Amino acid sequence: MFEWFECKIKYEKNQEDGSIKKVSEPYLVDAVSFTDAEKRIIEEIQPFMTGEFEVSDIKRARYAELFETHEESADRFFKAKLTFITLDEKTAKEKKTSSTVLIQAADLRKAIERLDEGMKSSMMDYTISAISETMLMDVFHYQEEAPEGMKRIEKTEE
Repeated sequence: MFEWFECKIKYEKNQEDGSIKKVSEPYLVDAVSFTDAEKRIIEEIQPFMTGEFEVSDIKRARYAELFETHEESADRFFKAKLTFITLDEKTAKEKKTSSTVLIQAADLRKAIERLDEGMKSSMMDYTISAISETMLMDVFHYQEEAPEGMKRIEKTEE
C-alpha cells in the first residue's frame, strides 16, 4: 500500500538577474515509508540538479484522489476539500465527511472543471468546501523496478 509524501528540496537557484538564492520547493512522492520517500525523491530530482541539494522536510500528504492531466499549460496543482453528505439510515440524520483531492490545472477555473469532470462518476453528493493553489512543483508516482539482472522481454511477431 502506497501513500503520498510531500518532500521539500532545498537548493541554490540561479535567479534571472544572475544572483543565487536558496530556495525550498515541495514535491509529491508516492512511497511506502518516509525512508522510501527520501530515497525516491533523491532519485527523481538528482538528474535535474547541477549543484548540491538536501531533502529538508518530509511529511505525509493525505489525498483521497489525484486528478491529473498531460496538458502542457496545466503546470499548477490545486488542493480541494470536498464535503460529502450522506444519510444515516438508523438515525435519519445527515452525516458530513470530508476528503482532500489534488487537481492539476492551468488555473482555478480549469481546476474546478477538471474536478467536476472527475467526480461525474461518483454517486455521492458533494460540495467544494475549499480550494487553493499549492506550491507543489511536480508529482512522482511509484514505478515498479525490474529485479536486478532481469531485462524486459518484448514479444515480436513472427
